[in-house]
Amino acid sequence: MIPVCRLEDLPAGESVRLDTTPPVAVFNADGELYAIDDTCSHQDASLSEGWLEGCLVECPLHAASFDLRTGSPTCLPARRPVRTHQVYVEDGVIHVLVAADAGAVHTGAGEKGSAA
Repeated sequence: MIPVCRLEDLPAGESVRLDTTPPVAVFNADGELYAIDDTCSHQDASLSEGWLEGCLVECPLHAASFDLRTGSPTCLPARRPVRTHQVYVEDGVIHVLVAADAGAVHTGAGEKGSAA
């Protein structure tokens, strides 16, 4: 598991980018934590720099939108999903378990320890 930041350091409506390979973005969507691959599947753009509305993030480059819960695109021009990753909160620290398989898609966020 990769430590991200303290829970209080990621307020609702905000995101943080992890410089992993590939990069991962962690979002606080109205108190629910989600992690997805940070690169838009349509073109190289950082989703952590996009606009968050509910459980959707809009790519800042061409307005493709992705569901944070599933990684699925919700509109064109994106056609391929991005991977999702499991998120845990332990002792007030957000952690991400990055999917090992490039084809893996995890749904939902898990919690361990402190509640999100």
